[in-house]
Parts: sequence; structure tokens; C-alpha cells
Amino acid sequence: MINKLLVANRGEIARRVFATCRALGVATVAVHSDADADAPFVADADQAVRLPGNTPAEAYLRIDAILDAARRSGADAVHPGYGFLAENAEFAAAVTDAGLTWVGPSAKAIAAMGDKMAAKAMLADAGVPMLPTWTDTAEVTAFPVLVKAAAGGGGRGMRIVRDAAGLAEAVAGARREAAAAFGDGTVFIERYVERGRHVEVQIFGDTHGTVVALGVRDCSIQRRHQKIVEEAPGVLPDDVRAELHEAAVAAGRAVDYVGAGTVEFLLAPDGQVHFLEMNTRLQVEHPVTELTTGLDLVRLQLLVAEGEPLPVTTTPPADGHAIEVRLCAEDPAQGFRPATGTLHRFAIPGVAAEFGPARGLRLDSGVVDGSTVSVHYDSMLAKLVAWAPTRTEAARALAGALARAELHGVATNRDLLVRVLRSAEFTAVDLDTGFLDRHPEVFAPLLPAEQLPVAALAAALSGAAERRAAAPVLAGLPSGWRNVPSFPQVTRFTVGDGEEIEVRYRLDRTGALAEWGRKGPLLTDPVEEGSSVNTELPVVELVTATPGRVVLDVDGVRRAFRVHRAGSSVFVDGPDGAASLTELPRLPLPTAELAAGSLLAPLPGAVTRVHVEVGQRVAAGDLLLTLEAMKLEHPVLAPADGVVTELPVPAGGQVETGAVLAVVDPEEDPQ
Repeated sequence: MINKLLVANRGEIARRVFATCRALGVATVAVHSDADADAPFVADADQAVRLPGNTPAEAYLRIDAILDAARRSGADAVHPGYGFLAENAEFAAAVTDAGLTWVGPSAKAIAAMGDKMAAKAMLADAGVPMLPTWTDTAEVTAFPVLVKAAAGGGGRGMRIVRDAAGLAEAVAGARREAAAAFGDGTVFIERYVERGRHVEVQIFGDTHGTVVALGVRDCSIQRRHQKIVEEAPGVLPDDVRAELHEAAVAAGRAVDYVGAGTVEFLLAPDGQVHFLEMNTRLQVEHPVTELTTGLDLVRLQLLVAEGEPLPVTTTPPADGHAIEVRLCAEDPAQGFRPATGTLHRFAIPGVAAEFGPARGLRLDSGVVDGSTVSVHYDSMLAKLVAWAPTRTEAARALAGALARAELHGVATNRDLLVRVLRSAEFTAVDLDTGFLDRHPEVFAPLLPAEQLPVAALAAALSGAAERRAAAPVLAGLPSGWRNVPSFPQVTRFTVGDGEEIEVRYRLDRTGALAEWGRKGPLLTDPVEEGSSVNTELPVVELVTATPGRVVLDVDGVRRAFRVHRAGSSVFVDGPDGAASLTELPRLPLPTAELAAGSLLAPLPGAVTRVHVEVGQRVAAGDLLLTLEAMKLEHPVLAPADGVVTELPVPAGGQVETGAVLAVVDPEEDPQ
């Protein structure tokens, strides 16, 4: 019997496992890097042990340190979570050799499925259809192809290659990224299927020979080959579902599988099923299976690890529909690059349960108010899951909760997720892995550009209310009121990628909004004759204004705005979307001017390679250097034709956000 469980992982999955342990009465141990010492998952555990490491990510890859933590804490079992060492056969063997209970499949099964080429060969012999696969770039003659990491999933190391010219660089980049994420840079190449659906079967095995399929999930909505929307049950014909179940169970039985695993397939447009890989661990998307089967998969993992038989031996019928989204720290203004910073507020309305069964909304989160999102780990903040009797209801509830969430301090992919869930194509189950490529409209922010001035006005009025509330004298007078009206009050903000918006307003003696106007990216001053820019502003009346809430009547429609300030940052959540603004000082201090053509680091990281030299002429779009951050490689491209005049950071150099990476002078003439 398991009495004390160590989770060799971090973040949301550690908190998820701890939640089930609390319900079962199992004591818990967290391990953590120095960077995670104050993280929520550490606070959730009964005990915690620091892991040494040269880097925060490396700490979770130290098998010796994790086993020492188990010994020191008295843990008698180890759960690997997902990522890091979860699919490392050496780790599984080391845990069992140390006399501890391993909560997962055998080292032999992990090794068999971890060698993805060998796994493909084994299952091909069993009759499972396979895509053409290569390990030698010289053997690839047909394109497009997909370069994939052999040691893990999650989109790490994946590259689509459409011609032979880009294959070598794609393989090299995939190897580096896979090594950073999994400690193993082995990659392979397989044929890429356009408009395929990514579907997968959750399987479970026990030590008594039972292997059962627990249903099919659809994970086709992906960006950068990483799943962002998952659902169960996948909407499929009954015969395809049966074929998937049969193939997945056969794969599990072929390696005497024990514990939770996922067999992933690509469903081609012609209906053909192709095996992709088997993940020998719990998946990120396991909550949708839990909510539609009523099973706690972590509980089953613990029971099976203790030698108990599975309580289910056949596929349970799906009850309702569940959809999960991965809420990630990503900046839409920077092409959805991973974002860092302090999460000042993380509030999602209507959550029925955290880390457990829920009829409604479930939240599995690795962060809370005040959490720091660092550059050391991947960008996922939380998973939000909605269960409802029907798929349409689940999508609507999930989109509504996301739209009303207060996510302040770190840019996220929230708006993208809401637009995907509300799109006609998603509703019609018109899904495939290229969904986002075909629907660029879903990348638009929820808040329409023409409504940004009103959101900025709400921010300005909230600030005025806060100042009046703190005033030592005459606090009852409206902000800025004069017997003889003269100049309006002016508040300046930056928004988006640094564009400035200026709000001008005047209140009368009663506190009503007497007049308002603005200048900014949507309104030039003066407006040239014949300009297509909309210069009309809505008629706005102020209903109430407090430091945290402003109610405005906009063209006859009353709208309430929630306003939250954190230093100079102002977050406005309204009925049509959210705005993140930075209030500028009234008397700004002088700052150093950057050289024209300066390219700045979008987030902290390390320059892994520099591809050009000072004095080299480049064309727009040329690769200048590669920045590695949050386990991903980020190419830095030339913004225009010109000459490289500065490369201040050498390969291997560490940089902070805003550091100059290169300077490309578009005015320089070739020599």
C-alpha cells in the first residue's frame, strides 16, 4: 500500500496528483528547483525537498537527486507526472531498484514505446497502419514531412519541412529543442498528412492482464504542433471509433502495459487511421476523459501500482461531453511567443471544482494570484475544462468563462481560445491539425479596436476616482473640477505593442462626464481630407466610477468595466473583451534612444546561434540569430533589407527582455 507519494514533477500536474492523494489519505512530497521554491505546488504538498541543478529545468532531470529526496522524506512511491522524466525507462528502473513503488508502466514498456521507430515496427507487424518513416535524411525523397522528437511529445522538436532545402536545418533545430525538453535529442522523420485529425485513445492496464480503452479524444486544434483544445468523446463514426479502440488495446497488450497510457493516431481525410506514437504516461488532456467517464485516472494509477485490478474491464459509455483548453502565457502582439512576468490576478468565474470531477467548469492550474511566470519552463498556466450534456453547451460555457476571466499581468492566448470555441467551423466539427492556418480570423483580439477608446476612458475615470478617494481635502469634488472650465484632464497610455493612446475628459460639478475625446492609433490629429479613419466617438455618459468599477452608458447601452491597477499597469475587463494598458507618467523622464533597426529580445533567454556577421547584407526575413527560451527556439529575423551593423550578444550569451540582439541598418548601402 502506498502511504507517502513523491511527485517528480512541478506545476499543475503535481497539484493534480496531490489533490487525489489528499482524498485518498496518501501523504505527499514535492520536489522543486530554486526557481520553484515559492510555487503553489510546493505549498500544496505535505513535505518538500529542494533539487540541486545547474539550471532550474535540469533540476527535474536529476534521477539521483530525486531518489535522494524520496529517501530523505520517507516516500515509498514515486509518480512522474508528465514531461521531464515521465517517459524515461532508466528513471522507472532506478525507482523500482531503490525499493520504491513506481506509479507507471514498467521500464520495459517505457523503453519499447520510447523507441518510437521500434514501436512503429512492432505495431506494423501487428497490422496497424503506419506512415512512411525515416531516420536518415538522405532517404527522404517525398515532401512534406514532419520532423519529430523520439523521446517525448507536446510538440517539442516538431518541424514541418516542405522541401529538401530546409530538411537539414529542421533536423538540427529539432534535435536541440528535444534535448532541452527531454534530455534526448534523437529525432525521426515521417510523412506529413495535410488536413489530418489528431485523435487518441486513453488506455489503462493492470497487473492482472487487463487492458481497456477508456474512449477517444480529439486533439486536432494545435499551434506549433502543440495541442491547445482537446475534447472527449471525439466526434467520429462508430466504425472508426471501434477501430481506434481495437488498435490501442492491441498496442497496450503487445508490451504488457500497466497503468495509464495514450495511443495517438492521425486520421487522414480519406478515413485511414495511422499510428503515431504511444505516450507511456498520463496526458495533459486526461481531465476530459475523467469528466465523461466519471473515473479519477490518478486514483486508478495508484490502485494499479498497488497491484489492485482495474474496476472497469470494458470501455465505459461516454456521459455528456467535455472540452479542455490550455491557457498559456503567450503574447499575441509578439506572434504568440511565450510571455513572462507576474500574474497579478488569476480569477475565472463559475469554477465548480479544481483538479477533480465537476459537472460544469473544472480548473487545473499551476498558478495563483502573484505567481511569477519565468523563462525556465513551458508556458502553460492552467487547463480549464467544461462538462455539459452536449458538445455545443460545453463549448459555449467554456468560451463564456474564459471571456469573463480576469487574467492580469501576463499576456495569454485567452482570446484565441474563445474565438476558436465560438467559431462556426469548431461547432460543425470541421477540425484538423491545420485549423489555425486556415482560419487567421480567430487570432483577432476579442475587444474590437473601435472599443479601445471607451476602455481607456474607463481606466482614466477609475484612476481619477482612486485619486479623489485618497485626497486629504475636498474629496467630494469631482476630479479636475474648476468653476471656469478650461483644459480637460489628460491621461496617456500605451497599448498593445507600444502604441500610445491619449484620453481627454472633463467632469462637471455633479461629477457627470461633460465632454471627452482622445488621440491615439485609431485617430490621427489632424485628420486628412478623404481619410478612411473613423473619427467618430460614441456618446458616453458616466453612471458611476469607483477605483475598481466604472459603469458607462455608451450610445444608450449601459456597460460595466472592472478595472484593476498594479503599479502603472491598468487592466480593464468589459463585456466585449479585455484591455491591458500601461499608464504613462505625466512628466516622463528622458530615456536613451535606441539605434534605428534595433531588434530587441522579446523575453529572457540564451542566444544559441548567430547566423550572420557584422557588415553582412541581409534581406527581409533572413534568419539573424536564434534565441532559446521556455524550452523553445525563437528565430530572430531581419525586419527589412539592410546591413547588420551590430551583434552585441555572442552565441551562448544570456539576455533579458528588451536587450538589443542585433541592429540592421536599412539605410546602409552595400559595399
